[in-house]
Amino acid sequence: LRFSCRAGGGLVQPGGSLRLSCVLSGGTFEDYTIGWFRQAPEKEREAISCIGGSDGTTYYSTSVKGRFAISSDTAKNMVYLQMHSLQPEDTGIYYCAADPARYGSTWFSLSWRGVDYWGKGTQVTVSS
Repeated sequence: LRFSCRAGGGLVQPGGSLRLSCVLSGGTFEDYTIGWFRQAPEKEREAISCIGGSDGTTYYSTSVKGRFAISSDTAKNMVYLQMHSLQPEDTGIYYCAADPARYGSTWFSLSWRGVDYWGKGTQVTVSS
C-alpha cells in the first residue's frame, strides 16, 4: 500500500481552514482503516482521526472533534481531512496512515509505531 499526499498544508492564520488529502494505491481501500496523525515540535505523534475504509465510520480525538472532518472517496481511493478553526496548537507535521487491523478506538489507544503504512508528512503551521 502506498500513499501520495496532495498539497494542502501550509501556513494559515488562527481561525483559518485547510484541507489535506491523500490518495492510496497498491491495495484495496476497503481493507483498511485510514486516518491522520500529527506531530507537534518536540511532542509525541498523536492520532487525530480515522475512517473505516469499508463502512465510512469516522472517529476523532477530543482535541479536534467538532473542528476537523475526515472523509473518503472510495472511487478515487482518496482520504481528506478538512480542518476548520485552526489554532496555533494544531501546528505540526500531519501524516496520512493506514492499517488493516486497527479500527475505531484502537486507532487512538495503540502506539503510532505499530501502524503499518504511512504517507509522507505535510507541514501545517498556524500562526499570525
